[in-house]
Amino acid sequence: MLNSLTMPDRTGSGAGTAQAALDLVQRCPREAITIATGVLTGIPADRDERATAERAIGLALRELNDLSGALRHLRRAVRSAGSARTEALARMSLGYVLANAGRTAAALREVTAALPELTGADAGRARMQRGVVLHYRGLYDDAVRDYGQAIDIAQREGDRLLEARARNNRGLLNAHRGTADGTDDLDRAAAVFHGLGLDLAAADARWNGGIAAGLRGDVAAALRCFAAVGEEYQRLAVPRPALLLDRFELLLSVPLVDEAVQVAATAIRELRSRGMASDLAEALLAQARAALLAGDLDTATGSAAAARNRFRRQGRRTWAAFARHVELRAEFRRGTRSAALLRAMARTADQLDATGWPDPALTTRVDAGLLATELGRTGRATALFAQAARSRGRGTAPRRARGWYALALSRRLGGDEAGAARALRRGLAVLDRHRTSLGATELRAHSGVYGQELAAEGLDIAVRAGAPGQVLAWAERWRANGLRMRPALPPDDPDLVAALAELRLVSGLLEEAVLAGRTVHSLRERQTRLEQRIRDLARRAPGGTQVVAPPGVRRLADRLGPRVLVELVAHGDRLRAVLLRDGRASLHDLGPLDQAAQLAHWHRFGLRRQIVGGDSAAARAGAEHAAAALDSQLFDPIRRQVADRPLVIVPVGPLHGVAWAGLATCAGRAVTVAPSATVWLSAEQREWCTRAPVLASGPRLPAGRAEVVRLARVLPAARTLTGADATVAALTSAMDRAALVHIAAHGAFRADNPQFSTLELADGPLFAYEWERLTRPPSCVVLSACESGLHGVRPGDEIMGFAAVLLALGTRCLIATVLPVPAEPTTALMVDLHRRMRAGTRPAQALASAQRVFAAGGDDTARATAAAFVCLGAD
Repeated sequence: MLNSLTMPDRTGSGAGTAQAALDLVQRCPREAITIATGVLTGIPADRDERATAERAIGLALRELNDLSGALRHLRRAVRSAGSARTEALARMSLGYVLANAGRTAAALREVTAALPELTGADAGRARMQRGVVLHYRGLYDDAVRDYGQAIDIAQREGDRLLEARARNNRGLLNAHRGTADGTDDLDRAAAVFHGLGLDLAAADARWNGGIAAGLRGDVAAALRCFAAVGEEYQRLAVPRPALLLDRFELLLSVPLVDEAVQVAATAIRELRSRGMASDLAEALLAQARAALLAGDLDTATGSAAAARNRFRRQGRRTWAAFARHVELRAEFRRGTRSAALLRAMARTADQLDATGWPDPALTTRVDAGLLATELGRTGRATALFAQAARSRGRGTAPRRARGWYALALSRRLGGDEAGAARALRRGLAVLDRHRTSLGATELRAHSGVYGQELAAEGLDIAVRAGAPGQVLAWAERWRANGLRMRPALPPDDPDLVAALAELRLVSGLLEEAVLAGRTVHSLRERQTRLEQRIRDLARRAPGGTQVVAPPGVRRLADRLGPRVLVELVAHGDRLRAVLLRDGRASLHDLGPLDQAAQLAHWHRFGLRRQIVGGDSAAARAGAEHAAAALDSQLFDPIRRQVADRPLVIVPVGPLHGVAWAGLATCAGRAVTVAPSATVWLSAEQREWCTRAPVLASGPRLPAGRAEVVRLARVLPAARTLTGADATVAALTSAMDRAALVHIAAHGAFRADNPQFSTLELADGPLFAYEWERLTRPPSCVVLSACESGLHGVRPGDEIMGFAAVLLALGTRCLIATVLPVPAEPTTALMVDLHRRMRAGTRPAQALASAQRVFAAGGDDTARATAAAFVCLGAD
């Protein structure tokens, strides 16, 4: 947030009331308008006082985002001024608001015309104001120079307010440019504003401190800052729609793409309705950038073109280059491969570099290098990659990692595969360190996108070299890294606890209203607001945890024993498997990845039809056909090595929801499914907890209560929670350090945000977020709720949901479902499972044996129900 010139600049005798209105603009803009209007409608005032009153109204309307009204009053201020100095001051303010409206050429003319008429502190203010206009036009070096001159004049004249405003603007610009984080300037500006009682200006400076934190990569600090300052803006009752763009930038830096898309759309609506042309052009560019990441190339191209046209009309050539960068990247993603596109990308990258946009310049240059490679222009590609590689030593973690990626591409072109691999490892190490600064599970999961290109390149090097151990190492360097670190959510965060409790209450009221046929619009809005608050609170958790290095083949082999590890990896459009057996690794091609994903989808669909719709010849035939085809694709190439041994399977992306027991190779066999070999090994090495088992059932599920009663006979020492006793607080308290927890309750998986997946208890839903507050999770958890074993899968095979939370916290084993299951028939399967585990059988084998018996004695529904359960984590 740039500061305008609303500081007291004494306009001469008789201007006391109008000056008082001007002084109030950033303390209370509405009161400033009232006082200034009184000057204009009361006892006739001299021309300078009327001009000052008009100026106060104009600047107050600017604070309230009424740009058309602001321009109208500021032009009156210029026309009605009685002295050259008063006119010049009005021109300065007019220039600032013109820049806000996107009319930067006219803004620069007004401010430059004012300069010759001003001396002393007034000249300092004019320099600062011209810096603002130059800032808007993207002339950053010129803007920094004017800000610096304004600071020098302010210090010489003893004008603390002018110095604070110029420091605020210079600090923000330096943070954006990456030449310095601007923190010192911003902190000093906020302190001066606060000391002078300018609460709104102080809030703006502190908000800018949040922007600087985000640009440094400290997402949690930025979120905490934005939340605190947002409350201050609400207290001051001052709208700040343009600040949505700052929130967008932070979301995109994670990247939380879906949320960024929504914020960009909201910003466009708000800014268009208020006529804020300058910020609206930036919002259109934001929409284009988010759409590009989301794969919506039509929206990306259209919004970027609209933004570029606006920037060109506004004289903002550097911003127009940024928009052009998005258009070109969308064209490249569409598959265009031409010399003309290459020239345009290289030219745009140079323009972006020259005008202070290092990140889009780097991205465009890397894409241009890839395009040059495909066009056979090796020399040109090497030069582009070498230039991009210079960024590996400075800037944010994603920027430095991308620089290492560019260096790796350059080395590969030169035939130095080993050197390329070293560069890729350096880049992934940078991202690992960055990830430790993110405390929230959600942020860690989404940040996996940054390592995607590096890991894929390293994997390609290893596959082409035919080195299975290296393929495994590259897969593990990127896969499920968020689960290498315990979530850093504070267990005693009172605001988060209160927000989750309120959401539980609202969820209950919403369900009651739906069942009763009442209007639920207000409740849904309240639910949406609460979920956003919970996300924001959870994201503020600080990081600082250690990264666990992926294990090598020897460490994994020592722990596997007779078991066989099958780690699936995506290599381009092919599905490959690294198989580890008896200390030896081998690499296998399993065919097209899309084919496996489609078969897995058909298999799940067929099983679901059998469970939900009962016996059906068509459903059975569909499920059996898909199962046979998927089993053949995945296991025929490795069947001899797998033999009859227990399996540890690490799926890839679309295969995380496979009902493995429904495949012939896995039926009756001990199968453990893990998000990565690293996570599996970590779970295997954990000690078992010793506290008594816990059995709990949720409401509206008579079969669940009956299930707990029967399980209590198998586990007589268990603590049971049923009926009104099965509350969220009671269950989460009982779970700490328990050896085993079994929960029979209705469940709901939230694909849009798996952390809001729920289990229904006596006092409302238990959210996945809440399990992150456990200090010592149970060793083994069994969930007989529908789809409780499903994950939200993000880039890097990062998973989110109940399984992700429990495995990250330290649970060894989770037995859950990947499909909806009927309550009553499931009880027999669960009782048999627990009998076997109590007798000493490992969980995966106990589940496999119980599934085989249950399926053999039942119909198609029973067989599909049995297949729905998986053993996650370690055996």
